[in-house]
Amino acid sequence: MRVLLVEDSTALAERLSETITQLAGVNLIGTTDTEGVAIAVAIKEDVDVIVLDLHLKQGTGFGVMKALATLQRKPTVIVLTNFGLPEYEKASLAFGAALFLDKARDFARLPELLIKIREEQLTSQ
Repeated sequence: MRVLLVEDSTALAERLSETITQLAGVNLIGTTDTEGVAIAVAIKEDVDVIVLDLHLKQGTGFGVMKALATLQRKPTVIVLTNFGLPEYEKASLAFGAALFLDKARDFARLPELLIKIREEQLTSQ
């Protein structure tokens, strides 16, 4: 399973990268902190999952999700944000996010969720 990490915090991106690369069968294909690069990678690469922050150095996670809606093969989007507000969750799900996670509350759940998505993809093939 190919994962793209979109996160504007360098320290958190490094921590998440370490976590993701330790998961069996999960390949981190890149990290970025901008909307434009995230969209370009999603279009060019065969991305299965995007772990997506909402507030980026340039652009937003909402802009990324809006652009993903135009793709024929849409990656699974996991929003991981410090802004776990109900209105952000509602908007993220409306834009097509599969999961909405609060960094403070749900950070530790990310590895198990990625493994679960990988297993679901394997059984659906």
